[in-house]
Amino acid sequence: MVITSPPPITICVVIPAYKVKVHINKVVGSIGPEVQKIIVVDDACPEQSGSLVQENTKDPRVEVIFHSRNMGVGGAVKTGYQRAIDLNSQIIVKMDGDGQMDSARIQNLSDPILSGIADYTKGNRFFNVEAVRKMPKIRIIGNLGLSFLTKLSSGYWKIFDPSNGFTAISKNKLLSLPLEKIDNRYFFESDMLFRLNLANSRVLDVSIPAIYETEKSNLKISRVLFEFPIKHTRNLIKRVLYTYYVRDFSPGSIELPIGIILSFFGIFLGVQSWFNSFESQVPTQIGTLFLISTTCLAGLQFLLAFLTNDMNREVK
Repeated sequence: MVITSPPPITICVVIPAYKVKVHINKVVGSIGPEVQKIIVVDDACPEQSGSLVQENTKDPRVEVIFHSRNMGVGGAVKTGYQRAIDLNSQIIVKMDGDGQMDSARIQNLSDPILSGIADYTKGNRFFNVEAVRKMPKIRIIGNLGLSFLTKLSSGYWKIFDPSNGFTAISKNKLLSLPLEKIDNRYFFESDMLFRLNLANSRVLDVSIPAIYETEKSNLKISRVLFEFPIKHTRNLIKRVLYTYYVRDFSPGSIELPIGIILSFFGIFLGVQSWFNSFESQVPTQIGTLFLISTTCLAGLQFLLAFLTNDMNREVK
């Protein structure tokens, strides 16, 4: 008996659904004919968003999956990803169910993957100046901070707006990622970029303005301020170790440890000299000051050289 795969689906859309009952039906209904499959994942939604979709749509493309317990947005997306893979979908687009994403832009995200110039595409709301002016100021400030942290941890220095959840990925690239290791909560998008870098993936930003209406974000500020920096630091350390010492060895592999050692030595010596001078009321000697400044400057130069190499490193 020969087991055959289902006929390929070119574009499949995955929509995680949690507390989006006001928008979910409109979002599903707005998806055009360029999409062959729509997977809605009800993440144990207290508003029963998945049931609302089942009751109000007759679109044969729509399939609703229900979680018995809340897995987080990342967990819901991964469930949708796995189902899309089982259906032999060639491109899997992820969009939220809160109405912030224009479904007419699905083709914009898919085209770079179809043409072979990218493995993963994501929306960027900051290409259009007029669109940025309409964004809430707190989101602009938050995105600036998150973007810098994501650039450090993921290695994609040319990517911006990391929290944008409007993305597309090829099936082949998705199969190369360890989905079980990717964050299940709101760190999902940033963690995806980190894993994509380790998989040597081509990532591309696509200009897609957001739509702001009455939607409310479920993301807590405390999570961004405390949890995200810790996770970004963890990913940064993993990426540097893997990229510069396990998978390859480059000038950056030498510049980084020398820069760290010199910088810490200079700072330590400077702090120690300040305390000694404060207790003894005797000024620090010129030679010691020269050693401190020279060591700190040399360490800074090595660290800047490493960052330059990291920024210029390209996925092949």
